[in-house]
Amino acid sequence: MCSAYASDIYDYLHQMEIEKKRRPLPDYLEKVQKDVSANMRGVLVDWLVEVAEEYKLLSDTLYLTVSHIDRFLSVNVIPRQRLQLLGVSSMLIAAKYEEIKPPHVKDFCYVTANTFTKKDVVKMEASVLQSLKFEMGSPTAKTFLRRFTRVAQEDVKNPDLQFEFLGYYLAELSLLDYNCVKFLPSLVAAAVIFLSRFTLQPKSHPWSLALQRCSGYRAADLKECVLIVHDLQLSRRGSALAAVRDKYKLHKFKCVSTLSSPLEIPDSFFEDTV
Repeated sequence: MCSAYASDIYDYLHQMEIEKKRRPLPDYLEKVQKDVSANMRGVLVDWLVEVAEEYKLLSDTLYLTVSHIDRFLSVNVIPRQRLQLLGVSSMLIAAKYEEIKPPHVKDFCYVTANTFTKKDVVKMEASVLQSLKFEMGSPTAKTFLRRFTRVAQEDVKNPDLQFEFLGYYLAELSLLDYNCVKFLPSLVAAAVIFLSRFTLQPKSHPWSLALQRCSGYRAADLKECVLIVHDLQLSRRGSALAAVRDKYKLHKFKCVSTLSSPLEIPDSFFEDTV
């Protein structure tokens, strides 16, 4: 829609994503939290995927919610009993930021089976906003995925919806895994494009010069993240978390969660394409 400005916009977003104030600590569970584990975080995010579907929220809202949660947990110790409260309060903030008609506070109380009151949610909302210093608009993997998907299909006459949905599916799987917190959103988006191409055309090199220029990443830079998301795709990680997999089994998403990729990615694919 604004190709003349696209590169400037994405340069700005790249600068924005590396700002310290927008980044969670890569090891906050070990350094800050005492009562919250990676598994609990995964269960929370998986449940929030269901909540987002229940209220028909944009995927941008879901990504922003997880970003808010990780940033809050990087600086505030909370007991596990309040983790769900943090989740709904973070989603309330993200929904107000992204949605035209966000759900009401009472809706978020309802999805917790009224475990928490309106007062609880509003109080936690204030705590999250203070922790974020009201910096709510951070770029997410979805932000970069839009552009990388377009670049990956530049030589295709009709954009492939299956490829697009597969990218969205893999990116949402990455939200479940604490090991992906350390990666910049743009790197996660690039890794997801790499894996989507590998899934659909396993014999072709999944990276290209155009993608390297656009993303700023070489294939080798993506290896660690690609292997984590690949394990998620094959259910070698996070197999108990079903919400994202169930969501993308639907026909409206071309059933992309039923697609599989080869068990191993050739090492040669992580070598430079130049």
